Amino acid sequence: MTPAARCQAAIELLDLIEAGDRPADRILNGWFRRRRYAGSGDRAAIQSLVYAILRRRGEFDWWIERAAGEITTRTRVLAALQLAAPWPADAAARAFAPGEYSPNPLTSDENRLGDDLTNQDMALLDIPRHAALNIPAWLESKLEKAFGADLEREMVALIAPGTVDLRVNTLKTDRPTLLSRLAAEEFEATPTEISPVGLRLAKRRPFRHLAAFRDGLFEPQDEGSQVATLLIGARPGQTVLDYCAGAGGKALALAATMENQGRLLLSDRDGRRLARAGPRLQRAGVEIAECQPNVTDDKAWLLRHAGYFDIVLTDAPCSGSGAWRRQPEGKWRISPERLAELTLEQAAILDRAAALTRIGGRLVYITCSLLPEENEAGIERFLGNWAGTFDLDPIDDEWRRRLDPGAIDQSGFVRLTPGRHATDGFFIAILKRKGQ
Repeated sequence: MTPAARCQAAIELLDLIEAGDRPADRILNGWFRRRRYAGSGDRAAIQSLVYAILRRRGEFDWWIERAAGEITTRTRVLAALQLAAPWPADAAARAFAPGEYSPNPLTSDENRLGDDLTNQDMALLDIPRHAALNIPAWLESKLEKAFGADLEREMVALIAPGTVDLRVNTLKTDRPTLLSRLAAEEFEATPTEISPVGLRLAKRRPFRHLAAFRDGLFEPQDEGSQVATLLIGARPGQTVLDYCAGAGGKALALAATMENQGRLLLSDRDGRRLARAGPRLQRAGVEIAECQPNVTDDKAWLLRHAGYFDIVLTDAPCSGSGAWRRQPEGKWRISPERLAELTLEQAAILDRAAALTRIGGRLVYITCSLLPEENEAGIERFLGNWAGTFDLDPIDDEWRRRLDPGAIDQSGFVRLTPGRHATDGFFIAILKRKGQ
């Protein structure tokens, strides 16, 4: 593909991402599957331009407006090529060159904008903080409430691509053995600093073709997600419900800590997503799991299982702000209205999950959000509504030693962040049901 054809592909993909709600990586993967002629170099160039814009759209939009330009997908591409340099200079110069698969020629206004953006200083001091940090303006105060003086460090960390972390499947192997298997395949990895069952790849590479993956020796899982699951403290023989199981990532980790003993039930409203858990559980050698879509919406089922589970995990639907390293499009899709809807949904899930938790059992609330409305405020409301029924369960001493002091606040909530821990952002609250 020519640079101009790659540019046109990036424009088309950005328009698809803007118009829909599917994750950007799935949109790109589907686009490339339908266009086998796009080689590895083409894919890398298109992805680099698309993700430069998704990650740094706040800066680009501010510069476009400063130059009195109109904000469009095309002008964002112009700004990215000029200001972020995701392509070599010769390729960037040919991005809008005439050709059969090229974008429409630049208009006079676009040419003027391109000239204005040339050699601009990205560190210009009068850029608003929300634009410099590449976050929507309405979220700045909320994120400042969460991070205070650490806001800039955390937002800069969220602009970087996510790490590639693997969770060792302890049902089948251990970390030293898997390290050796990966090294034999020339995959460089190092043990994760917090998770005792994690490995971090030195660079992003496809790994699904590896025999170690096909044999179920590991699963991709961010170190923060690994830690969140380990903090739950699931033990062999317990009955555990993964209330919002999705494709089963945390359930796989729970099965390992349960040593394949007990009962592990996975449920999710999205039956198609839950169906993807089946092959993963089989590959990992999990024998105690059952997948039952939508049971948590069944009133009769809820009544039969009231007070039944030792542990109920609610990995609640959320803004995904903690995962902006991996899904930077999410920051531009969230709105005040959507955030309000999510907090109501989270409250309803917590209430249902609470009724399913046995006396003495644990209700675990996890989000991959950085926003207080979805985290501390939600748990404080829940504890107010369920006063006398649930208390925060303290984090045990082993994990207090593993986690830095800033990860656990005075209330006992755990927060993992990209700037402090080099993980995705996670909030974890562990609640214990009191006797009656």
